[in-house]
Amino acid sequence: MSLLPFTDLKPYKARAFVSPNADLGDWSAVEPLYAQLEARARELQTEGELRQWLLDWGELNAAIDEESSKRYIAMTCHTENPDAEKAFLHFVEEIEPKLKPWQFKLEQLYLACPLRSQLRGFEVFDQLTKIHVELFRQENVPLETEEAKLSQQYQKLSGSLTVQFRGEEKTLVQMGRYLEDPDRSLREEAWHLMAQRRLQERDKFEDIFDQLIKLREQIARNAGFSNYRDYAFKARGRLDYTAEDCHRFHDAIETHILPILRRLHAERVQQLQLPSLRPWDLAVDPLNRPALRPFEQVDTMVERTQKIFDKLDADLARGFKQMNDLRLLDLANRKGKAPGGYQSTLAEARLPFIFMNAVGVQRDVETILHEAGHAFHALATQRQDFYPYRSAPIEFCEVASMSMELLGNAHIEEFYDSADAKRARHDHLEGIIEIFPWIATVDAFQHWIYTHPGHTREERRAAWEGLMVRFGGDVDWRGYEEVQAYLWHRQLHIFIHPFYYIEYGIAQLGALQVWVNSSKNKAKALKDYQAALALGGSLPLPKLFEAAGCKFDFSAQTVEPLARMLERELEKTKS
Repeated sequence: MSLLPFTDLKPYKARAFVSPNADLGDWSAVEPLYAQLEARARELQTEGELRQWLLDWGELNAAIDEESSKRYIAMTCHTENPDAEKAFLHFVEEIEPKLKPWQFKLEQLYLACPLRSQLRGFEVFDQLTKIHVELFRQENVPLETEEAKLSQQYQKLSGSLTVQFRGEEKTLVQMGRYLEDPDRSLREEAWHLMAQRRLQERDKFEDIFDQLIKLREQIARNAGFSNYRDYAFKARGRLDYTAEDCHRFHDAIETHILPILRRLHAERVQQLQLPSLRPWDLAVDPLNRPALRPFEQVDTMVERTQKIFDKLDADLARGFKQMNDLRLLDLANRKGKAPGGYQSTLAEARLPFIFMNAVGVQRDVETILHEAGHAFHALATQRQDFYPYRSAPIEFCEVASMSMELLGNAHIEEFYDSADAKRARHDHLEGIIEIFPWIATVDAFQHWIYTHPGHTREERRAAWEGLMVRFGGDVDWRGYEEVQAYLWHRQLHIFIHPFYYIEYGIAQLGALQVWVNSSKNKAKALKDYQAALALGGSLPLPKLFEAAGCKFDFSAQTVEPLARMLERELEKTKS
């Protein structure tokens, strides 16, 4: 696909089961491979044959997944390109729906195989496979296809939003730079343009979301659940925590983090000498210094990030250099590019790809370190031949990324002089304080949405507004209540990854523990971190946290001491 930034990636291991020339976008070439696996499954005689069958199945899945990833990458890099959209939708509509019944059939055969009891080290895979089989419903396949198509519509709509600002067309991401400007009138003008542009599309966002909710509620009912929340918890393989644990997390954030956020807001009002804190006053430096500008060109960002990893660890440095050399980075913001940032693993090449929208702000430095953490996770599991274990639960994947933000910050002087480096560290820690209540808001909102089937748009708005009162801190939204009521439209997870957000909170607590460990013994903390990444998904979630040197816990017992630690570090980095 010529729309990809990279070319000529070879499989990490030569294919043994799938033909090197197989067209994985053509179902007539794919289906016979699954049929072969089905036939072989019925004739397995030894534990060794079962292991090889699992490896061949994994090889096929990895090849299919890489084909899917390439089409997704091309589509998000070029949301306005009809060829990229067509190729992506072809896979969503013509390949994925036909894959799901075959995967279900093979999973059934695996669980029924008497040789399975002889395997060792497949316990996590067994648990997840049982869940897949339990939840699969043929009637949900077309509904999931429609869900994927609606998610793509959200990406396309979000990526298309631009404004005219002082004679130039700019994306909303590019406009974010002006929210850091010391000129308050400029900030207000920029914020107002961005907010109004999103409100212009409010009904389109709401229409997409109403359709998504309807589909998800039907999917849950088909699988025998009274609501989508309970279905999603099981489908996401949340074996180690419950919805009640999430509510306790919300309470812990409200009790131990929100007071810190309110103090930060009060300090900001005083420092900026304002009567109240308005939405356009949140990103500017509270001492009205010029915004941090870590780089002007994306190539400079890459060079300086490379130097951070050179100082941090030789293996990490080699991994990042390899990604750059292979053009596995698409980092600059441009019109027609999907919003946000992500790391996608090319499953057969066993290589990571990083996508983001850099515009030259401090948040970009945090994002590249974050996504590099995900990339290092993918690289750490390259030698794992059992495909399902090359990926970990999302709660731990985010430990990999958030830890790298904190560990990388030790060398942030590659972007700044010592004074600005101190500012950048303070801003990052302040951002952690700010993100916890937002995580609680987004997660609690999704709990409300999917445990209130049939709710109206007005009821949904009221639920969101209530959560903004609970977790929003001390921001003055007078005159802009309509904007506040639809802030959630910017959070893509709510649209395209339902119930994927609490993971950031769980993982941030793990990452903070890794950082605390690093302050005591840098070498050991980094070694434990890398060893845990290499485990992939081969162990249960609490064991992965333990391997990284931290506890899997997100109750007040863990939140409170980390909140106190963050307060102390904020004082140390205060200018």
